[in-house]
Amino acid sequence: MNNSEEVCEHNTLSLTTELLIEGAGCASCVGKIENALNSLEDVESATMNFAERIVTVEGTASTEQLISAVEIAGYNAKVIQLNAESERLDEKEKADGKYYRKMMREMTIALSLGIPLMIYGMFIGEMTVNTNLERLGWLIVGVLTFAVMYFSGRHFYIGAWKSFKNHSANMDTLIALGTATAWLYSMVVVFVPHVVPDMARHVYFEATAMIIGLINLGLALEVKARGKTSEAIKRLIGLQPKTAEVIRDGKSIEIKIEQVLLEDIVRVKPGEKVPVDGIVCEGHTAIDESMLTGEPMPVEKKVGDEVVAGTINKSGSILFKATRVGKDTALAQIINMVKRAQNSKPPIGRLADVIAAYFVPSVMIISVVSALIWLNFGPQPAVAFAVVSATTVLIIACPCALGLATPMSVMVGVGKAAEAGVLIRNGEALQTASKITAMILDKTGTITLGAPKVTDVITIEGVEEAEVLQLAASLEAGSEHPLALAIVDSAKERGLEILKVERFEAIAGHGVKANCSGLTLLFGNPKLMRQNEVEIEPFEIEAQDLANEAKTPMYFAVNGKLTALIAVADPIKEDSDAAIKRLQNNGIRVVMLTGDNLATAQAVANKVGISEVFADVLPEDKVEKVKQLQMENEIVGMTGDGINDAPALAMANVGFAIGTGTDVAIESADVTLMRGSLHGLADAIAVSKATLRNIKQNLFGAFIYNVAGIPFAAGILYPFFGLLLSPVIAGAAMAFSSLTVVTNANRLRLFKPAKN
Repeated sequence: MNNSEEVCEHNTLSLTTELLIEGAGCASCVGKIENALNSLEDVESATMNFAERIVTVEGTASTEQLISAVEIAGYNAKVIQLNAESERLDEKEKADGKYYRKMMREMTIALSLGIPLMIYGMFIGEMTVNTNLERLGWLIVGVLTFAVMYFSGRHFYIGAWKSFKNHSANMDTLIALGTATAWLYSMVVVFVPHVVPDMARHVYFEATAMIIGLINLGLALEVKARGKTSEAIKRLIGLQPKTAEVIRDGKSIEIKIEQVLLEDIVRVKPGEKVPVDGIVCEGHTAIDESMLTGEPMPVEKKVGDEVVAGTINKSGSILFKATRVGKDTALAQIINMVKRAQNSKPPIGRLADVIAAYFVPSVMIISVVSALIWLNFGPQPAVAFAVVSATTVLIIACPCALGLATPMSVMVGVGKAAEAGVLIRNGEALQTASKITAMILDKTGTITLGAPKVTDVITIEGVEEAEVLQLAASLEAGSEHPLALAIVDSAKERGLEILKVERFEAIAGHGVKANCSGLTLLFGNPKLMRQNEVEIEPFEIEAQDLANEAKTPMYFAVNGKLTALIAVADPIKEDSDAAIKRLQNNGIRVVMLTGDNLATAQAVANKVGISEVFADVLPEDKVEKVKQLQMENEIVGMTGDGINDAPALAMANVGFAIGTGTDVAIESADVTLMRGSLHGLADAIAVSKATLRNIKQNLFGAFIYNVAGIPFAAGILYPFFGLLLSPVIAGAAMAFSSLTVVTNANRLRLFKPAKN
């Protein structure tokens, strides 16, 4: 069972369970199934993806409770039994294949009767009952039609009956009522023709058979086309090899990927895929990470570098120690994130579900009203016209396409983004990203590489540069901040020993403080120095000059006395300028936030074309800046890569985390950019806009089709042109409307974001 466990807010064990739903025919079914599951006390949330016919349930309810709730609502459900995503897809493909073959078989049976009857009625004879011989002939046809209703349309009638027992209505209700009405009326004409006016003694057996056949064909084609929306997940799963070569007891053995253990030493040869995540312990190579990050250039890997499952070893043979295996690998987490996002609903999708819940009952009322109008005000044969209009209204208004409109587009859009190295966490983020009007960018690691280098060490007279660098590196040795790492790396490059520090204190947005070798050390920005009454005037001019060169000057004090100025430069990413221009060209206001000093921040901003800059910003100030822009009616995106960005990422309308950054930032964000490039931002927004546009096209097409089709089905054209829509044409149109939505959604697979 696909139950992933996590501790929820109340310290109870929360489960994620996936149910495959059978019998859900249209959008109105979604709300009923979700409501049935959400009404259970131990269910936290239940969300159905109508396109996949899968419900994702969060909570502690047992599978028996979940299945029972679905069955009470009038549907069938089964837990997807699997241990891996590939198995889930395999099981889903088997179920879809079985369903496709069943629908095609039932379609063949129905159309084998319906098509000859249509040809007879159009070109050979009239479908009327006037003689006993005609009664006998049509009685045989009626029995054959009933057989079609049983063998090919049984699922419609069972679904309608279950809905009736639950005091609800769905697509099955409309189809069952429409086809049964046509058949029953025809049988009345056959058995007791004298109760029907001469002009109304027309049988509609061909309509019943053709409607069932065409709708089954539409369902078969729909499920076939739906399979394409899982292409992204299939490609991601295909990245992982089936086996791995590990070194155990000095011997090289090949084992299944599931058998790789933490700390195993794994060998990867040129051309092979990396099986699990790990750290290189021997060898040197270049790794193609394009399928995960979208970055085409291979990345050099040496001892100590991380390798990720699913990437391709291009050149040398390497050994690495497994650090994450199974469902903990980055690839497995990416697959899970993509899948969950595909199954989530943007707000516009929830609106469609609400509309659909009221749509079917409304259609049934309109059908009855239409029949009554024809009976009371229509020409002869009024009864026949009433039956035809009522049946046609019921058939043409089935909201199948309405239910598919949103999830199909979301599945393709999220998958498309994943292929470009953009992981979208949920449907709401996908929709909101399309509306972003202001984008806040952190500087270090976002606009810049986040891998700075020490460029200058300026000391007071009598103090050695190496001594200052050693003390500063010792002070920063425990920090993961890029500027701190630059100082530590510089000290190590010079062969300086890292000393032990005591009473270490990190002061957010200011710097650090500690004792080392009997000395009290301070290292940070002017605010830290002023707080501790350290005079910084001697180095203020040098600090300003360094800042004007886009370097970050940091003050170093020993025992309350300013001792040195250390400057670190963080190179701007090569494509930051072009990516920011893409955002600005799309009408997005770009703002830079940084904890760095104003002069350095302004120098970087000038190079990349940003006019709005907020420097010397504390982590809590970043949140306030997000709120400030939101109060100006901006839809705010926030992009960052550090722990200090996490609160702002969570506060923004959409948070974008640089995938090369910290896990905390990624967990706080709605969208993760797997490569470090800011082009991922513009790509994410472009995909979001394309997906939302596609959803709106689908919803408009499906809803307008249903609403606009009803008046024509009811007979609005008859008084003017003498035209009355045939139930058969309505059945064909309804069946292919779903296919149109699926096809339109799949167009997204061809979408490519503009690069300017």
